[in-house]
Parts: sequence; structure tokens; C-alpha cells
Amino acid sequence: MTTLGAVFRPQLAPERLRSVARLADDVGLEELWLWEDCFREGGISTAAAALAWTERVRVGVGLLPVPLRNVAITAMEAAGLHRMFPGRVVLGVGHGVQDWMGQVGARAQSPLTLLREHLVAMRALLAGERVTSRGRYVTLDDVALDWPPETPVEVLAGATGPRTVRLTGEAADGTILTCATSPDGVRRARRLIDEGRAAAGRDDRPHKVVVYLLAATGAGAEERVRADLIAEGAGDEPGAGVTGDAKAVAEAVQRLAEAGADSVIVQPTSDEPDPEGFVRFVAEDVRPLVS
Repeated sequence: MTTLGAVFRPQLAPERLRSVARLADDVGLEELWLWEDCFREGGISTAAAALAWTERVRVGVGLLPVPLRNVAITAMEAAGLHRMFPGRVVLGVGHGVQDWMGQVGARAQSPLTLLREHLVAMRALLAGERVTSRGRYVTLDDVALDWPPETPVEVLAGATGPRTVRLTGEAADGTILTCATSPDGVRRARRLIDEGRAAAGRDDRPHKVVVYLLAATGAGAEERVRADLIAEGAGDEPGAGVTGDAKAVAEAVQRLAEAGADSVIVQPTSDEPDPEGFVRFVAEDVRPLVS
């Protein structure tokens, strides 16, 4: 069965998270996803709060920009969350928005190399290994976590371009695709992921694909979705985004699932007027219509 979730967007003030997270828990939403967006909200702090305020909903962070983070700190924080809230944490890393990385002096000359090195080191640390790395960006000297997760955990990576998508198959446990991804885009991504898995000898392991689906209902829904897709650079991407009632959204979710998505995370527009109502809509109206 396709996993269904919703996004708490960082355009909302941090103090709004508590009511949204608790509602998500109460209405049976499977996953609530958060973003670490410059310069709005931190991913680990918001994830820890959402997990502490709830009992059952899984909390995802998609994604943590690796140029901002030393891999040892990221692994320490991830391990802490996984140990305190076992089975309820989904973490993804990625390039981050390059303009934002430049604003803080963290833009890498080779984002692909940085992401590869970060993924390799982070997965090893979270597996309890002792790591020495002297890469172009990641340097570790005999580093091991005192408190690694007690069971194996997944590290996902966000990707848009084909080289990064292929890298996620090589070096990550799953791939996060943006709301600009149509069903055909999911199929293309799956092919690239499988190429990466085969090249790394990892095609015998499962690889989760998470896709955001931009959605809006009610008056002005089409204009709101269109504006957000244009902001994402995907205004002309056929099949991206959906407007309408629960049936329309469920059918869009199903199309992404049939194309290869394991999890579909329904993303409200940046100007969504009722985030609590949106979470309730996804959990109570859309979920029963998705197989």
C-alpha cells in the first residue's frame, strides 16, 4: 500500500507546528514531512519537537542541505532521533538550493562530490562503523558514534538532475523527488536509480522513492498550484500538481504510485490558508481512496 503523508511548510511560523503535528497524530496521518529551508526553520529541531508532541505519526525531514552540515554532527543528531523515537524518523539529505548555500559561504564547487562523500560517511556512521575519510569535502579521522541507532536505518537523498538521481541509487537508501515530478518523471527517475544501484552492486536492496505532490482545493486552487509550480520552475510540466476534491487528489496519488512512488507526500501551496484542515483532508478524505 502506498504511504501517504502531508507537508508542514516552513512558510508557517514554528509555533504553528505543534497544533498541526498533534492533529496529524490524532487523525491517523501516516507521515508528516518538514523542510530545512533557508532561512526559515531547522530540520532537526522541528523534527524533534514534532516527534515529542506525538505518539505514532512518522516524521520526515526532506531535506537537510549537506553544505551546511558537518557529517558527524548530522549523524549524531540523526542517531539521537532514531534512538529516542525508533521507527518514526525519516531523514533525507541533499544539495540544498545553491543560491542559499552561496549566501552563507557554503556553496560547494562540486555539489555531487560533496553529496556522495556525505552519504557514504553518514550511512557508515549510522551503521555503527568506525570511519576514516579523507575526501575532497568530508574528512573524518577514526570517528564512530557512541550511540548509533540500535537497528538499521535509512538515509534518503533529494534529487532533481539526472546525475544526482543516479547517485541516490548508488549511495542512498531512498530518493526524494520534488513536486515538479510528474508520473513520467517518476518513471525516468526509477530507471536512473536502478542504473545507480546496479553500478554499485546494490540492486538486491530495496530503494524507497518519495514524491511530493502539490495540491490545493477550493476557490482559486488552480491559480495557487500554478503559481507554486512556476516558482519551482515547473510551470509547463504536464502531470505535476493537482487541484480538486479528494477523488482528484487520490487519483493523482495513484498515478504517482503506479509510476514507482512508494510514498506520496501531499504538499500544500505556500499560501495554504488552513494547514490543519489540509492535514485532516489528506488523512480522512484522500487516504481511504488510495490503495
